[in-house]
Order: sequence, then C-alpha cells, then structure tokens
Amino acid sequence: MSHRTLDNYDTNDTEKPMSETDTTADSDVTNRSEIVFVTDAQDCNPNGDPMGENRPRIDPVTQQAAITDVRLKRYLRDQLQADNHPIFVKRTGDGAEIRAALALDLFDDVETVEDLDEVNDIEREFLSQATDIRYFGATLSFNADTNDELYEAVKERFPSQFTGPVQFSPARSLNAVETNEETSMLTSVIATQDEKEQGGFGLDDHRIKYGIFPFHGLVDEHGASDTHLNAADVERLDTLCWRALKNQTISRSKIGQEPRLYIRAEYSTDGYHVGDLHNDITLNEGESKSDGELRSVRDVCLDVSNLVETLVSVANDSHLETVHITGSNRLAVTCDGAEIEAADEIAGELEGRGVPVDGFDVYQKFNEASAAE
Repeated sequence: MSHRTLDNYDTNDTEKPMSETDTTADSDVTNRSEIVFVTDAQDCNPNGDPMGENRPRIDPVTQQAAITDVRLKRYLRDQLQADNHPIFVKRTGDGAEIRAALALDLFDDVETVEDLDEVNDIEREFLSQATDIRYFGATLSFNADTNDELYEAVKERFPSQFTGPVQFSPARSLNAVETNEETSMLTSVIATQDEKEQGGFGLDDHRIKYGIFPFHGLVDEHGASDTHLNAADVERLDTLCWRALKNQTISRSKIGQEPRLYIRAEYSTDGYHVGDLHNDITLNEGESKSDGELRSVRDVCLDVSNLVETLVSVANDSHLETVHITGSNRLAVTCDGAEIEAADEIAGELEGRGVPVDGFDVYQKFNEASAAE
C-alpha cells in the first residue's frame, strides 16, 4: 500500500477532462460512509459573513472560527464543473437567471414543450446530468412567472426538491483564532483616468491568522437511491474534496487554505455509522503552540488516538468495510502507543492494527478514475 506525500504534486498535468456521467452504468450505493475532512487556513478569510461586513465567522464566546457546509459544497460544485461534470447550482452572477433555463441547460435537444414531452423519464434524465444534485440535492424553487411556455412546463414536470444523500456539518476550528489586525485596512495606490494623479482607498481585508478545521460528513446509502447517486460518485468524493481545496481557494481572500487529512469510513452494517467521528480528533496542546501563537501548520499537532481506537473497535465489531484515507506529511499527529509523526502515516498504523484500509494517493486515484470514464 502506497503512502506517498501529497504536498509536492504538480497538478498542471492532472486536471484531465472527465466525461458526463451515465448513472445507469454504475452500481448502487450499498454502504453508508462517514467522512472526516481536516483543512486549515492561514492568513485568509475562509468563510466571510455577508451580514457582518464579510468578516470571518467567529464564535464570540469561544473565539473558534467556523466554515459553513454551504461554503464547502460551493468548492465541491466548482471542482465538479472544472472536471467537466455538469452541475445545476452554478454561480449565478446577479441572481437574475431563470432557474428553469438552468435546468434545461442539462438537457440535449430540448427546445420546445413538445421536446420536453418526449423525454421518457425527466427526473432520471435530469439527475443523470446534474452531478451536484445527486450529491447534495436542492430545492427547485423555480421563478414564479417566467412568461415562457417552456419554462412553465419545466416547473410543472419537476419535483419541488431533491434531498441530498451527501451532507456535511459546518466545521469549527479546533483552536481559538486571532484576526490579522495588521491587514485589516490596506491602501492601494491608483492612477485616476482624468488627472493621472495618484490616490488611495481603503480595502476591508478581514483575515484570520491560523485555524484548523475538521469537517464531518455522511453519505446515506438509502437516500442515494432518491437522487440516483452511484458508487462511482461516492468514490469520486475521495479525490474531489482534496482537489477542491487545492484548486478552488485561489482567490485573494481565500488563498491560504489547504487539505490536510481525509478519511471516509465505509461501513458494512446497514444503517450504521459512528457519528461525530471528527470529535475524535483533538489538538495535542503539549505538542502545539498556544492558540495565540499558532501561525501555520508547522505550529500545530493533532492527537488522533481516539480516532484510531474508534476505527479499530468498529472493525473488530465487524461494522467496517474499508477506511479510505489520505493525509499530508506536513500535518503533525500523535497517537498513543504508536510511532507516527504525520497524517500520511495514519493509514499504516490502522492497517497494522487489522483495520481494512485503502491508503490512496489523490492524484493517482483521480487519474485512474478519469481513464476509466
């Protein structure tokens, strides 16, 4: 089993186009999965609050920063689109787009009501193309009155919503964060068009110094049938989450975020999952700098003792099919009774304790899946 590091890959030659997905060709989802996805943020604003001057979301009591599930799913949707998977919930500019038109964009050769009537199973056809809806669902709140016969026909034929089988909880930072006061106001010097004189203006620039965030996710095998989520879709999550954080956080305020650890525990017992598995990861305060001194991944160490013990226990109780896992060698970790020093060594520790493990390399797995499609 390979445990190569993921930190030094050149992704320029790995972003290969992927074909549209035919859900009829893939197997059903038979196992529930629970996901732990650890990311961090350095000198950036991982999730601004539009109701609070776009400042980072920070709990006023604990000073923990938060990233919503909506923000994470936006990254995942954008990465799906970058990989040439059709999506329904796109970035919509000024918000004036007609949603029925966005739905029709996913259908080939549907230009009239008659064309729409000829679609044998409109729901299944829509889901076969709307990759993001298969994962996350959506409320199909079509515009009230479009004054268009075809758009009105779309509204009549579509269900009101799809409940997504893949859901994530918002992530709270394991540490209390500090804001970057030194970058709260920036001054940019510009030349005016008329006078060619230099002038300055203030830019609100709210960032945190450092935070590390464990997301918790779940893939519901029963809900998967409602959106026709298939086994290939679930397996795609293993590389999608990592690559989305790498590729979709390169704007000025978002750059500085990195994926550090991804675990998908795939269970064999119907309807079973541990629950809040991310709470088994804690800061090792003895090996980390204090909250006020944390500035980068080099200053933090996570304790994964409880996580390893939980997965070993679940495997011993025959509830566990496979642990799909990848990690960064830049994230320091400790585990009681084990000589592991970084997140990329957790897979080997689990395997050594008898846990069925798929310790994968993100870009190798992504390329293999691309070739298969």
